[in-house]
Amino acid sequence: MTSPVLVRTRTELARAVDRSRGAVALVMTMGALHAGHAALIRAARREAATVVVSIFVNPLQFGAGEDYDRYPRELGRDLEVCAAEGADVVFAPAVDEIYPAGEPMVRLNPGPIADTHEGALRPDLFPGILTVVTKFFHVVQPDVAVFGEKDAQQITLVRRMVADLNFPLRIVGVPTVREPDGLAMSSRNVYLAPAERLTARFLPRALYAAQHRRTSVTSALAAASEVLEAAGRVDPPVRLRALTVVDARTFAPAPADFRGDAVIGVIARVGTTHLIDHMPIVIGD
Repeated sequence: MTSPVLVRTRTELARAVDRSRGAVALVMTMGALHAGHAALIRAARREAATVVVSIFVNPLQFGAGEDYDRYPRELGRDLEVCAAEGADVVFAPAVDEIYPAGEPMVRLNPGPIADTHEGALRPDLFPGILTVVTKFFHVVQPDVAVFGEKDAQQITLVRRMVADLNFPLRIVGVPTVREPDGLAMSSRNVYLAPAERLTARFLPRALYAAQHRRTSVTSALAAASEVLEAAGRVDPPVRLRALTVVDARTFAPAPADFRGDAVIGVIARVGTTHLIDHMPIVIGD
């Protein structure tokens, strides 16, 4: 197992990436890597000769009172995961390397895709994400970028940004990696106390229930709601923030007569932990 080259600056990154070997793939992360991230690195390895993993907790996407300061940072362990999965370069810059002039005055406007679901609850999230993604695309200049489908609204926005702004790269999505009990892998899962961890299992159960009653948007939402209502009565409870069925192409809320490829997503808090999960669903199937 060969350790990846760890670089901290754009200059070091340019020296470390050998473009003569062939295509370059980028996996963007905020660290605290888990099996879901490992799956992204493996997918990148299949796509390109050189795999760059970025580790950067992006302050722009955190709103007031969110968990930027306590977000888990475990660079030593992250490097072990990157080595085990065959990453070539780990780019772990400081904040002032990415934002040398301080907080940027110009940010990406994510448009109407971000007006719903998580974007409606966290208005700083997607402008911050698209701004930092744009910066990393410019700095790393990848041929391929790999993103997880658990963050379904994010990958929809990134794909649309790449198309609308003519970025010369491909976006590859990787299905959500789950714990044996169905809970989606997330760096924030470490916040969950044991009892909260048991409660969090209601989120994927709700989405699976919707998949079993996918004859219409209404029936899918009703099935998920039944599970989440029960989850609101346990101790500690699930505190639902959003449950949405959206068009898979546009992330617009699916009307009652919608038929075709959709995504059902849930956003909730368990204790103080913000959790999201999404699953593809074919309405009317």
